[in-house]
Amino acid sequence: MYAEKTDGASTNPALSTKFTREFGIEHPIVQGGMQWVGRAELVAAVAEAGALGMITALTQPTPEDLVKEIARTRDLTDKPFGVNLTILPAINPPPYDEYRQAIIESGVTIVETAGSNPGPHLAQFHAAGIKVLHKCTSVRHAIKAQELGVDGISIDGFECAGHPGEDDVPGLVLIPAAAPHITIPMIASGGFADARGLVAALALGADGINMGTRFMCTQESPIHDTIKQAIVRATERDTELIFRPLRNTARVASNTVSRDVVRILADGGGFDDVKDLVSGARGRTVYELGDPEAGIWTVGTCQGLIHDVPPAGELVRRMVADARELIRGRLAHMVQKTPE
Repeated sequence: MYAEKTDGASTNPALSTKFTREFGIEHPIVQGGMQWVGRAELVAAVAEAGALGMITALTQPTPEDLVKEIARTRDLTDKPFGVNLTILPAINPPPYDEYRQAIIESGVTIVETAGSNPGPHLAQFHAAGIKVLHKCTSVRHAIKAQELGVDGISIDGFECAGHPGEDDVPGLVLIPAAAPHITIPMIASGGFADARGLVAALALGADGINMGTRFMCTQESPIHDTIKQAIVRATERDTELIFRPLRNTARVASNTVSRDVVRILADGGGFDDVKDLVSGARGRTVYELGDPEAGIWTVGTCQGLIHDVPPAGELVRRMVADARELIRGRLAHMVQKTPE
């Protein structure tokens, strides 16, 4: 699992996995594509440290703005990075085909798809030499995506921020349940914030991890420092699961707004009764102005493991070094030599 680095990029052995080898990344860590968060400064800092940063396509208001954000990221790093394209059904959907074309024409080599079936986009991405990493919340969906021809799977456990699916299966079960069926690189998402989680994911059968909430709490993250500090103070119990009665579960920070949404829907209300409370504009205000009570905002249970706000590069390097020490030290010492 170790690959010695001799090019000056790292003074320590890297963790080499199927994901790092096939996607051309130094470390098996991915910064999730988070709405309003996956911007150039954070993505470039993650990439410079040898992990995979993800620009969030739909954070950019138009495909043209996405092209500019990709160019801005390239001004900050010459390392590989990707773009997240979340595809969701909507009454007035974004111009997904135009965003896809912007990604292709910008020369991006890695795309993370999420939300709906990536099939309609695969042929165009593959024709452009782009590797597609698809986010799934169940074994059956991971198998289906593999059959469609994606190049990698990101499997999301119930602990994750955002939409964990409706099966409520945590990573400790979901990762090893998927591993025997997935032959392409598979990274694990949901609940990861430190080296212990990285080593555990590798032991469970994943080839790396995806982190969202942990990268929100870095210096380059574009959210307000008040929100970063709120995450640092929070525990693993300080989230709410909204939209459960609507079968569209989402894990968000626990605040007066999210608790009201849970109450209204539990009392028989419908989406129209909460749509103003859950508007994306209010959530964006949280990140920009630093008021954690201004709206719904996404965070995972791993916030209970987050205790600082380091530079993103320092976080990556620390995690890899600590993971290496866990593997070589604590775990290796548990293996007793058989007396001859």
